[in-house]
Amino acid sequence: MLSLPQAPLQRLSLPWLTRSGIDAAILRLDLIDPLVSGNKWFKLLEHLRLARASGAPGIISLGGNHSNHLHALAAAGQRFGFATVGLLRGELQDTPTTRDLEAFGMHLHWLGYGGYRARNQPGFWEPWHARYPGWHCVPEGGGGELGAKGCALIVEQARAQLSVLGWDDYDAWWLAAGTGTTLAGLVMAEKGAHPVHGALAVPTGYGVEENLSALTGYHLHEASRGGFAKADAELLAFIEDCERTSGVPLEPLYTGKALMALKEKAGTFSKGTRLIFVHTGGLQGRRGFV
Repeated sequence: MLSLPQAPLQRLSLPWLTRSGIDAAILRLDLIDPLVSGNKWFKLLEHLRLARASGAPGIISLGGNHSNHLHALAAAGQRFGFATVGLLRGELQDTPTTRDLEAFGMHLHWLGYGGYRARNQPGFWEPWHARYPGWHCVPEGGGGELGAKGCALIVEQARAQLSVLGWDDYDAWWLAAGTGTTLAGLVMAEKGAHPVHGALAVPTGYGVEENLSALTGYHLHEASRGGFAKADAELLAFIEDCERTSGVPLEPLYTGKALMALKEKAGTFSKGTRLIFVHTGGLQGRRGFV
């Protein structure tokens, strides 16, 4: 029941990739499920398995008012029979995402901004453990070792489909990095065989570098464009152009930023490079931006 659906690996054709001589493919994690979509399925997999094995009555986690993570968790809870609780940043806000969360049965607690900033402080979870005894707690964004372990399976999915492209191998990965969990899973699975490039969708100081400090075999590239959840006119125009040319839907928080950063760095790759770009999903979150 808690097994992963297959994400298709497709050719990614964009004029600037062709000009740079990059042979690119896109792993469409956005297509694996209409609700538990993208890398969130992989991040949640081991948490769901552990919650089921431990007999946890529910699952609790954190996020913002457009959170792809909470959206996937709430949908998974409804589907697999777990009660869910979301601890949200800021004050009560009505968004398409929060309406979905409540429709899926997730109970929401708004922590304010100061309360949410305390999420990494010692003792943060103690009152929630007391209020929801026995519940399984998932780190923000599905991060941590369990999330990375699930994301390592992304590599298997891509390798199993290389023949569809006529490839016998590939040279590197490129994907957005928010917490760094998905990137960590790829790096762990690769074990140095292929480099992994992470386009930072958040500014320096959000903890991505610290989360990856024990790993090697990856490269980080600035892609936040001024901050997390910043979607400027140039980025939105780029997304619109890429969608029109490739037919692949994008969103501005992660995948759109990652693809724009790849365009900026395309000239640093050797001609003929075979690159796998990971579409990490999150399309539900674009309702708040485009």
